[in-house]
Amino acid sequence: MRLSFLIYSYFPYGGQQRDFLEIAKRCLDRGHEIDIYTLSWQGDIPERFNVKVVPIKALTRIGRYKKYTSWVTNFLRSREPSFVIGFNKMPGLDLYFAADSCFLEKAHKQRASYYRFTSRFNHFSNYENEVFGDDQNTEIMVLTAQQKEGFKRYYPGCNSRLHDLPPGVSADRRLESRRENKRLEFRKRFRISESDLVLLQVGSGFKIKGVDRSLAAIASLPSELKARIKFILVGKDRPTYVLRIARRLGVSSLLTIVPGSNDIPSFLAGADLMIHPAYQESAGHVLLESTVSGLPVLTTYTCGYAYHIEKAESGLVCSEPFDQSELNQKLSVMLEEINSGAWSENGVVYGRENDLYSLHDRATDLIEKFAKTNL
Repeated sequence: MRLSFLIYSYFPYGGQQRDFLEIAKRCLDRGHEIDIYTLSWQGDIPERFNVKVVPIKALTRIGRYKKYTSWVTNFLRSREPSFVIGFNKMPGLDLYFAADSCFLEKAHKQRASYYRFTSRFNHFSNYENEVFGDDQNTEIMVLTAQQKEGFKRYYPGCNSRLHDLPPGVSADRRLESRRENKRLEFRKRFRISESDLVLLQVGSGFKIKGVDRSLAAIASLPSELKARIKFILVGKDRPTYVLRIARRLGVSSLLTIVPGSNDIPSFLAGADLMIHPAYQESAGHVLLESTVSGLPVLTTYTCGYAYHIEKAESGLVCSEPFDQSELNQKLSVMLEEINSGAWSENGVVYGRENDLYSLHDRATDLIEKFAKTNL
C-alpha cells in the first residue's frame, strides 16, 4: 500500500520524531511504499525514505502550517490515492498519532481566558477539531489514559475512534548485566567519582521539560549534599535559558549540557537518579527507559507515563498542582536513600514483567488495518 506520512519537522532525539521514524521503518519493512512530507528535516535520511521538504515560506509559524497543509492537500490530490498518517493535528488525515495532549484542555486549564480570543488559539483549536470533532472520521492512536481522558472530555464524540498504544521503550534500555560496566565507562568519560551523585535529565525543549524546576530543586539541597551533585542535561534546545537560571541560582558549576546523544543507555547506566519535573508531557518515554534500566525516577503527575512509576514503585511522583517545595523535598529524600531504596530493582522487575516495548509494531498493525479499508 502507498502511505503518506505528514510531520511538521524531523530532528534527531525528539520523542515524537523517534516514534515517527520507527513506525515508518516498520511500514517499509512490511513492504509498503511511503512518502514523507515535512517542513524541515535535520540529520541523515534513512535508506528507502522518500522525503519531500514542502517548498513554502511564511513569516509566522501558523502561516507556515496553513501553507503546508494546503500544499500537501493539493499535491496528494494529484497523485494516486494513499493512506494519510499525521504526527501533528491538521486537516485531511486518515489516521493521527497523538504525540501531544488535548490542546483545548491545555488552553482552558493553563491559559488566561483572553487566550481563547487570539489567532493562535483559533488556529490550533480548528486544526484539533479537524481530527477530533464529532463530524470527523480520522482514526486516532493515543499513548496514555490521561491523554485519552482529555480528548474524551472536550470531544466526547471521538471515543470510538481512539485506539490505545502500549509504550515503545527500546529494548537496549534494559541494561541488566551490562549496567555496571557501562556505569564505570560513563563515569570515567565524564570524570565523575563514585562519591558523586549524578542527576540526569533527558529531553528536547528545556522549558516545557521543567529544567528550571530541576535547577531550583538542586539549589535547595543541603550544602553537603549539593557539593556531591553533577547535573547532566541531555537534549536539543538553546542552552542560554538554562545557563542564565543556573547562574542566578549559583549552580552553574554543577551543570553539564549535552546537545543530544545516540547512546542514552550509557547515560542511564552512569546516573544515580532521573529527574523529570515536566510542566506537560503527553507520555514521557524517558521515564520508562529509566525504569527498565534500573535508574530511579523523580517526576511530576502531569507526565502521561508517571502512573507507571507509581505502579512499578521505581521512584516518586510529585502531585498536581505542582509545588516546588514538594519537588525539593522529594529530591533530597531520594538522594539520601538512593543506595538503600528498592526503586532500582523494582524498575528492572517491572520492565521484565510488562509489555513496555511494542508501540511501533502495534501502530503499524493499526495503519495496515485502517489502510486496507480506506484504499
